[in-house]
Amino acid sequence: MFQFINTLLIGITAGSIYALMAIAIVLVWRSTRVINFAQGGLALASSFVGASILEKTGSFWIALPIAMLAGALFSAFIEFFFLRPLLKRSGDKGEEIFLPIIATLGLLGIIKAVLNFIYGDRVGVIAPPLSDKGFIVSGESIALSPMRLLILGTVFLLMVVLTLIFQRTNLGLSLRASSFAPEISRLAGVRVDVIRTVGWAISGAAGATAGILQTTNGSGSITPESFEFSLLLVFGFVAAVIGGIESLVGAVLGGLTLGIILAIILMYVGGSLVFFAAFLILILVLLLRPHGIIGSKGGRRA
Repeated sequence: MFQFINTLLIGITAGSIYALMAIAIVLVWRSTRVINFAQGGLALASSFVGASILEKTGSFWIALPIAMLAGALFSAFIEFFFLRPLLKRSGDKGEEIFLPIIATLGLLGIIKAVLNFIYGDRVGVIAPPLSDKGFIVSGESIALSPMRLLILGTVFLLMVVLTLIFQRTNLGLSLRASSFAPEISRLAGVRVDVIRTVGWAISGAAGATAGILQTTNGSGSITPESFEFSLLLVFGFVAAVIGGIESLVGAVLGGLTLGIILAIILMYVGGSLVFFAAFLILILVLLLRPHGIIGSKGGRRA
């Protein structure tokens, strides 16, 4: 019984981190209609910034917000200098609408090459700021610790804040309008280019948080070739599709669903099938419910 409970708790924790990456992907999609496959590289770069700050200050609570700021700046830089010209060239018709999406794959390779050039074989260390020892229940240790509670709380807080921004603020309205009707938005006085950059910046901050928490929940160290960030990108994308790529709440539900399923497969079937299972889930969702758990064909949700 405790083994199954621990499996669920492990899955929920991992799924929460996938949800953060899914939120980052959804934010870019909702603001520019682009799937940002460079998000994993941006999260890795931001995590290196966090590791450097942590090494200098010794404080995780200083390193995390600076890493989030770095993620926001990195994303805004890429949107301004790379994606904005491509979006203007591609317009909204024809095959060229895929140019920005393809470009993000190239950017992922460029980011990793730059990190290799800067850091080489250096290892960044991000130790958990709280205890990762499980609480004791009925004499048994469960897979729930203060650090994992911090991860769950961070995901929930970001989901609530971002959902409120999209639903209740002028910024959220401008982000949605700029995505679906940029020309009409410009006529209404919305600075579409600036709003899109803001959307990318928020996405970068969310992705940086996912990267930092992924590192603390895993090995505690990163290198420019860290494979766990590639997995984070893949699982985050799958989670976004499962939840409904238009929805922030759906991104969280998709991440939790994926995390629990993969944890069960890892525990009771075998680790070699985890990657395969993620893509199988993606295919099944696309076949059976292509708009996701709470996505809808005729409208959009938070």
